Amino acid sequence: MLSVSNLSVQFGKRVLFDDVNTKFTIGNCYGIIGANGSGKSTFLKIISGEIEPTSGQVHLEAGKRMSVLSQNHYAFDEFQVLEAVMMGNKKLFDIKNEMDAIYAKEDFSEADGVKAGELGVEFEEMGGWNAESNAATLLSNLGIKEEQHYTLMGELDGKTKVRVLLAQALFGNPDVLVMDEPTNDLDFETIGFLENFLANYDNTVIVVSHDRHFLDAVCTHISDIDFGKITHYSGNYSFWYESSQLAAKQRAQQSKKAEDKKKELEEFIRRFSANVAKSKQATSRKKMIERLNVEEIKPSSRRYPAIIFEREREAGDQILNVEHLSKATEEEVLFNDIHFNLNRGDKVALISKNSKAVTAFYEILNGNLEADKGKFQWGVTTTQSYLPLDNAEYFTNAELNLVDWLRQYAKTEEEREEVFLRGFLGKMIFSGEEALKKCNVLSGGEKVRCMMSRMMMIRANVLMLDEPTNHLDLETIQAFNNSLSNFKGTVLFTTHDHEFAQTVANRIIEITPKGVIDRYSTFDEYLDDPKIKELRTKMYS
Repeated sequence: MLSVSNLSVQFGKRVLFDDVNTKFTIGNCYGIIGANGSGKSTFLKIISGEIEPTSGQVHLEAGKRMSVLSQNHYAFDEFQVLEAVMMGNKKLFDIKNEMDAIYAKEDFSEADGVKAGELGVEFEEMGGWNAESNAATLLSNLGIKEEQHYTLMGELDGKTKVRVLLAQALFGNPDVLVMDEPTNDLDFETIGFLENFLANYDNTVIVVSHDRHFLDAVCTHISDIDFGKITHYSGNYSFWYESSQLAAKQRAQQSKKAEDKKKELEEFIRRFSANVAKSKQATSRKKMIERLNVEEIKPSSRRYPAIIFEREREAGDQILNVEHLSKATEEEVLFNDIHFNLNRGDKVALISKNSKAVTAFYEILNGNLEADKGKFQWGVTTTQSYLPLDNAEYFTNAELNLVDWLRQYAKTEEEREEVFLRGFLGKMIFSGEEALKKCNVLSGGEKVRCMMSRMMMIRANVLMLDEPTNHLDLETIQAFNNSLSNFKGTVLFTTHDHEFAQTVANRIIEITPKGVIDRYSTFDEYLDDPKIKELRTKMYS
């Protein structure tokens, strides 16, 4: 279907890819993973023809069509929404425009009639007469209301526009579908639709994503970019991660016999296969598990940060009492009449259909914003640590290096020592010269890792996290997830990472313009509960 031959990519002295040869075959979904800067997005741009490799070539089978999720959110601003979706199949759209232009002629000739007839046959063979209704169905499934279908793209807000561009990429059943971070700015319901769509998609999908639940639901293969090469592994992300960790552990067990190691790996494959068969995402795609073999399992060279949250003291029974909190802007009610008690050991996924609402709620709890009504009170034995959505105010002194930046949050003389500070930064993969980087050259992910170092130093017994996985690579997300699962204190967090919410939260609190929904349950149980679905609809209507 799609092959890459002798591909090399070099920017100056930096080599991203070195003589890569690989194939992407029909019926499979490939999740491209790799450390930040390894070239994931660059690879997608190369196979889609957006940029040229230094050497080598990409070959798409003759007669096959590739569709790419657009990253340019302004490219279609002059077009109506429905029109923009149909532009996903360029050939069909061009034929439609040519037919329309011919029929619009005032001096319509016999030759025009012949040409229009020929185009009509081709248009029909491509399913053109159903194109508009198919595009409308896609839009509706992605949460775009019918009254918006004829709105200009330029009039849409950013999140709605992302959904339209997603519909454009999916439109017309492309032979190869290429997507870079397709779940960004989507809510859980829309991501669920996309997961189901792709899990049953018969053609080839190549996707970059930091959403582990998404990769697990759709991928038949994980394509690992490492050391300038791309290696395909059968299975989804969880299988790749767990098997690579097992292989790394076995490699460290020098005395263990080869046959014992093989039995352990085979047992792992059997256990994983059984879990997949029981999962609600199990589809015909998941038959890929049957083709797994021990030889494919290799240890990963990934570096995982050591994220360990410890508490200076254990909190008492009273953690947080919230009474009738309300907040609105001039444009909208963010939340109203929110009341709950946070108990010791609760790990709460705080959610809302309006991301502004949860951020405002955190800012109120941290004293950075005034509520319109209501009050809240922290327990006297609690200490709080907050990871905000926007951390810019923490990095205003551009001249500070990371050691001096972290020193600002030290409590004791021992903590102010450079050796101590470098130890904390080293846990977050800022080792050697990396620890002396200036604040003004940090990437978004590096800033979040610095904020984690700060939080670990504070040793609070209550953690508040507003979209903590933003900007992070898969390795850091996995380590962060494991750390919060093991944390003995109380956590209040918001995330668009489904796996993060499902594996950490034991309680869900949803804040809405009409009150609060509060349930002790897993995240999946909350989303699947018919009574809660009905209640959520009322709360936002």
